[in-house]
Amino acid sequence: MQVRRLVGVAALALTLAGCGIRATEVPTDFGGAPSRVPCSMSQPDLPAQTSQGVPVQVFLLCGASLVTVDRAVRVPDGTADAKRRVIVAQGLLDQLAETPSAAEKDAGYTTYVRGGMSVGGPRRGDPDDTLRLSTSPPQLTSYALAQIVCTLSDSAAAEGDGSVILGGPGTEPLLRYACTDAVRNSPSGNRPPSTEVASG
Repeated sequence: MQVRRLVGVAALALTLAGCGIRATEVPTDFGGAPSRVPCSMSQPDLPAQTSQGVPVQVFLLCGASLVTVDRAVRVPDGTADAKRRVIVAQGLLDQLAETPSAAEKDAGYTTYVRGGMSVGGPRRGDPDDTLRLSTSPPQLTSYALAQIVCTLSDSAAAEGDGSVILGGPGTEPLLRYACTDAVRNSPSGNRPPSTEVASG
């Protein structure tokens, strides 16, 4: 009887070894497998209300970095270029301020841009590609400023060189902000670098 039991244990050990399973006396429970890879959505998730319009991308925060998501902005046909830039910029700000969709929340996306912010074009003496926010850019949080700078500088609202000239409602100097790899990868510790721009 003892011999038969030993043979059975040996056979079981060989079977487990052959399957690549190591026998253990410690119970393990690591929970279910994650259903979604963080910062990755299975399909584009354009909200129904923006299903028509100019395709754009905005930067949302996911994990510790900025990630692009698809959106759309409505621009009336025949809009002059100068006005078009402002309309696109306002549409992008509005999209940044929108609460992420359920699918985006599940994937870990969030935004630090608050609603109610408006944007206008240049004042007299400003460079033609200036955008003036209703909130002074230096007063924005690092996350919100990074989202706005990276979104605007990568859009039709800017000149397409990876930077954007922003000002506020007051008389503070205009600043040209750049969206760098460091800002995209770690917006919490890297405010967008800026240089002062002359304004009349």
